[in-house]
Amino acid sequence: GFIDFVEFMVVYYVMADGSPEEVLLKIFRIFDINSDGVISKKELTRLVKDMYAMIKSESPETESKEMIAKSVFAEMDKDTDGKITTEEFISACLGQEELSKILALKCVDIFVQDD
Repeated sequence: GFIDFVEFMVVYYVMADGSPEEVLLKIFRIFDINSDGVISKKELTRLVKDMYAMIKSESPETESKEMIAKSVFAEMDKDTDGKITTEEFISACLGQEELSKILALKCVDIFVQDD
């Protein structure tokens, strides 16, 4: 497939030089759809669904997508306040949180996919 200029600039912005924390902060800002400084359960569920559509793999049922989003959200939302802060997101992605690392890496894979 092809990417347009806006998609290219988003990828360039995300993948530009910086520490792992800086790159994850940029990814967080993309995931934070309404730019309120936190990732809601609704935003994460939408992200997981959109990622499945982008990778064009055999798409699991809606219940599976929602279960994945719910599991990742629970893993990241350390204080269980119903929101993922920047700190929680970066900590989960850099830490030993398996689903969070997979989500972040899959996002990176999508943007730098080889054909």
